[in-house]
Amino acid sequence: MPTSDPLVIAVDASTTAAKAVIVDAGGQVLATGKQEIDLQVPGVGRYEHDPHQWWTATTAAVTESLGGVGQGEQRRIAAICLTHQRETFVALDRDGAAIRPAILWLDSRAAEQIRRIGSDEIHQLSGKPADTTPALYKMAWLSENEPEVFARAARVVDVHAYLSHRLTGRWVSSTASADSLSLFDIAAGDYAPSLLELAGVAREQLPDLAEPGTMIGQVDRQVLADWGLTQDLPLVAGLGDGQAAGLGTAAITPETAYLNVGTSIVAGVHSPDVRFARSYRTLVAGIPGTYVLEAVQNSGSHLTNWFRQEFGDPARGGRVDPALEDAAAAVPPGAEGLLTLPYWNAVQSPHWDPLARGVMFGFTGQHTRAHAYRSILEGTGYELRQNLAGLAQGTGTPLTTLRSTGGGSRSGLWAQILADITGLPIVASSVTEVSAQGAAMVAMAATGVHGKGDIAAAAAAMSSADRTVEPDADRHTRYAEIAAVQAELYPRLAGLFEELHEGTVQDPSS
Repeated sequence: MPTSDPLVIAVDASTTAAKAVIVDAGGQVLATGKQEIDLQVPGVGRYEHDPHQWWTATTAAVTESLGGVGQGEQRRIAAICLTHQRETFVALDRDGAAIRPAILWLDSRAAEQIRRIGSDEIHQLSGKPADTTPALYKMAWLSENEPEVFARAARVVDVHAYLSHRLTGRWVSSTASADSLSLFDIAAGDYAPSLLELAGVAREQLPDLAEPGTMIGQVDRQVLADWGLTQDLPLVAGLGDGQAAGLGTAAITPETAYLNVGTSIVAGVHSPDVRFARSYRTLVAGIPGTYVLEAVQNSGSHLTNWFRQEFGDPARGGRVDPALEDAAAAVPPGAEGLLTLPYWNAVQSPHWDPLARGVMFGFTGQHTRAHAYRSILEGTGYELRQNLAGLAQGTGTPLTTLRSTGGGSRSGLWAQILADITGLPIVASSVTEVSAQGAAMVAMAATGVHGKGDIAAAAAAMSSADRTVEPDADRHTRYAEIAAVQAELYPRLAGLFEELHEGTVQDPSS
């Protein structure tokens, strides 16, 4: 890239850390910074943050990234953009101080509100099936259990709006950020009064809205001075981390899905229209005027890490074990009849059942640790196959490619299993922080270097891949037969999950 081209800063304020990257117009990452964020666990299923750490971690990460480039490069920085953990929110007083800790997206305290309030009508209005992640239900829980919080709150904001205010003094969130709270009429692109009433919040407490890629305001001069910058620096409205990952892999057409094989497995496709189905949730996309259809599987590397921790080499502490990977690779496809429902952390797409539990089905005396491990990897693949079929049905366009990111996609065995089961080539991104890369694409589009405001063009120009895993046709045929059996397990067990939850499991034959 010419040395006169602009650079941008992108910040990803995630669940575990704030990460900052400095990126050029070709998508090359010139410098990075990272600062951890403490996860508070005040009770079973309860996860919280001190929101002040969102700011301290962000500014520390940005400062570290700036230290990785020279003054000449610093002067070329022309915009900053945010991406972040979705669905997380905090209530603030008139001074902007947190009234209580922020409640995170993975918090599951609102199970009773989900069951009581959740409905098909809310799904169609908001685009989000009733589930543990949308803030709507946790806000309803807060209204019922800690009513003084919203009574005192001057602002109720997501991560984007909190950081926007610290950067510019304006309470503004992106439509591709605030939408995930499940307070939107998604077709209208604005808050829905009926959903605000259910949540127990008022419109004036919520942030203003801006489309992704539009300028929110200039970063405060004191903040810039603390970072060592002297030029004006506009904050560009960003997007949630899932939509940002889609942009970061350049999965921006209906026939191409992004696949994030991380703690959870998330897959999504872009759609020109609002679509609804139980198998996915619908989100405002980072490309204005479009939407993302997204399927979420709770058990990704969370499950493989658990298996290695509990049943692997103790010396490895749950880290990837090459010997176990090799042993699992030697097991035939189908793990010789051992099937796994990977619902160790319940199930989101396509069943949205918080009571579902993990199952290994078909054990015989010949099965080993390697069989069980391969069965877990295959179980996630069967779920992915079913969810991708739902996405393709939603857009009406067959999928041709998966563009992947996340630590799990770096496993050669797992990536090959996923490719074989889905029958789709998997193209792995060469970028480590792919959500931050997506935010960098939005920021770069605002500079005009790839066409003024053209986020899709910026994504195409700034993405890169380092390998492709092709599916094996014979294994795909074999897996299709097994997938049909796997698909029967949840419907036959759903009632038993409910009984298990209630503590009244009975003999199914009685």
